[in-house]
Amino acid sequence: MHEIFINLKRFDVPKKMGGLCLTDDAQAWIEDIIEQTVKLGLGKLDDVNVAYTIPDALVLPAIKKLNSFPKEERFNLSVGNQSVFRQDIAPGGNFGAFTSNTPAAAAANMGCTWSIIGHSEERKDKFEMLCRFEPAAATDSAQMAKANKAVSEMLNEQALCAFKQGINALFCIGETAEERGEGDFEEQKPRIEAVLKAQLEVGLKGLAEFLPERKVVIGYEPRWAIGPGKTPPGAEYIGYVAEFTKKTVKELYGFDIPVVYGGGLKEENAKMIGGIESIDGGLVALTKFTDPIAFQPEDLKIIIETYLSA
Repeated sequence: MHEIFINLKRFDVPKKMGGLCLTDDAQAWIEDIIEQTVKLGLGKLDDVNVAYTIPDALVLPAIKKLNSFPKEERFNLSVGNQSVFRQDIAPGGNFGAFTSNTPAAAAANMGCTWSIIGHSEERKDKFEMLCRFEPAAATDSAQMAKANKAVSEMLNEQALCAFKQGINALFCIGETAEERGEGDFEEQKPRIEAVLKAQLEVGLKGLAEFLPERKVVIGYEPRWAIGPGKTPPGAEYIGYVAEFTKKTVKELYGFDIPVVYGGGLKEENAKMIGGIESIDGGLVALTKFTDPIAFQPEDLKIIIETYLSA
């Protein structure tokens, strides 16, 4: 099964306010996106799951629109959100006074079936908060390792909360430029492996007991390659990391896991990504990267078809 995720960041805010939505009515926009996606047949592709992960403000209208179509037109199409909090609501316990955070129970109640856990932006945010408390974590290797372990522990708690509420997890891992270090690929490999193994060893702890009722997919994000002007890794690099990730999860936890490329699946690299045997899909963000930046379901269809053609 191929796994295609679409992460629609900041399409809940109109462009005139600094967001990405090209209309003032973000709710109408996401409803149109879901409708186009279904009508293009992307909810009934053979051997392909398509999951939109979107800001919380757009989840309810997206799910309502999705559910308005017959099941046979949307059976492989789902909607999720962009992470959950590391604590959750429980009967007889805390009813969720987490204010600015989204408990997994709230996401599940909205109808989310997926959540992104540990996206590169989320890892960066948590790490930077720890550096505010201990600035040495940004430069001292021992303190940095300690801070990164704490980040992975929090992400693990988030994934467990999601699983307990019936939400599947796209769990993201990846190394920074500093962690990858200098030298050629062979010299970098041991450092890359150490970073990713540490993230997997802590981040996936305890998830196996929920399988196969729940699903976890690894999203590999080469954090050093994400952003304008950055050079993405080639097929050898991505394939090696995916193989290492699958082998490591099997050794640590005893189960097989899908790995998707999270550094950005787009039309330009879809055939290359699709040709990597150890990769099981990808994470799409935008489909148009020049002004006006946009996402269009018809372009998503081209990306998926190009990926599958490999």
